[in-house]
Amino acid sequence: MLDGPDPRTYPKIHPNYLSTETDRRTVVEGVRIARRIARQAPLNSKISEEFRPASDLAMDDYEGTLAWARDYSTTIYHPTGTCRMGQDERAVVDERLRVRGVQGLRVADCSIMPEIVSGNTNAPAIMIGEKLSDLIREEYSANA
Repeated sequence: MLDGPDPRTYPKIHPNYLSTETDRRTVVEGVRIARRIARQAPLNSKISEEFRPASDLAMDDYEGTLAWARDYSTTIYHPTGTCRMGQDERAVVDERLRVRGVQGLRVADCSIMPEIVSGNTNAPAIMIGEKLSDLIREEYSANA
């Protein structure tokens, strides 16, 4: 979210991690699954101790596991779909990556993607940037 009209002002970013009950249940269950896997042979023979979360945290301690996840989790930061491209009124950018209602501003990153890809977002991000450079060159050539 923008924090005013000054383009040098950093935007306000509130990712709202673990803000829904579904997110909280999912991360707690993910930690529980990982802990159960680590306790199975042959993996358990390679582990001398559970470092995080602490081994004294009970597997069924929902609140403790959630607190641990809040304290130690981080994002790999591959957001997508936050600046949707399209033709309808909910789309933020058009098919030429122009931000609707803001002259001269374009978006060329994975935020225009409707869904996250199954692999790393690096190559799609590069492709989107390359596509924008082609679009700008086209427009420049047409106006020259």
